[in-house]
Amino acid sequence: MKTKAFRAALPYTLPICIGFLFLGMSYGFLMHSQGFSFLYPMLMSLFIFAGSMEFVTANLLLLPIFQPLHAFLLTLMVNARHLFYGLSMLDKFKNLGWKKPYLIFGLCDETFSLHCTISPPDGIDRGWFLFFTTLLNQFYWVLGSTLGALLGYVIQFNTKGIEFVMTALFVVLFLEQWDQAKDHRPALVGIGCSLVCLLVLGSKQFLLPAMGLILLCFLFLRRRTPIKEVTP
Repeated sequence: MKTKAFRAALPYTLPICIGFLFLGMSYGFLMHSQGFSFLYPMLMSLFIFAGSMEFVTANLLLLPIFQPLHAFLLTLMVNARHLFYGLSMLDKFKNLGWKKPYLIFGLCDETFSLHCTISPPDGIDRGWFLFFTTLLNQFYWVLGSTLGALLGYVIQFNTKGIEFVMTALFVVLFLEQWDQAKDHRPALVGIGCSLVCLLVLGSKQFLLPAMGLILLCFLFLRRRTPIKEVTP
């Protein structure tokens, strides 16, 4: 039963494997360029497994003073979409026993897409199919990030500017969400509030006030006119 479920899940995850390996390797290179051992990206990929937040965490670890409130709010803002993912998976993950906690933990964007669009073939246990889909995707990410960090010891090149990969990642995510959503008000609110706080407070102090201002604007918009068709 397990073997059949693994073989059934594997082909669906192979396209994700290619993307995760390359993006994970860029993350590993980034961590190595900032002076971290390969154990950091490997363990972070195992226990955090939130690609965009892992890139952000690389910078948080380099701050001279740890700011827990900053880290908490930043994590909430970056990964708030997972709240919507989780709600939509309540029925699909029902009655799966010990697999359920891991399926919740491993629910990244790509795995969520597979869970929504693919049903297990006839004769394949649903729980094991979902489990192996999630496990394989995380394995690809852990492998990519670890390989990138290890190759950083072997391949010597100028890594100046590699941290821009994080900016590029968020730009791509933003453009993807913009393309999918019909209501662009949330995106425009985020851009506007961030620019205002950046201009008023400067690049070192604008982040938390911007997140607070964005939240207030969302509450105001929701009270006046519900925001519809926002892609999480």
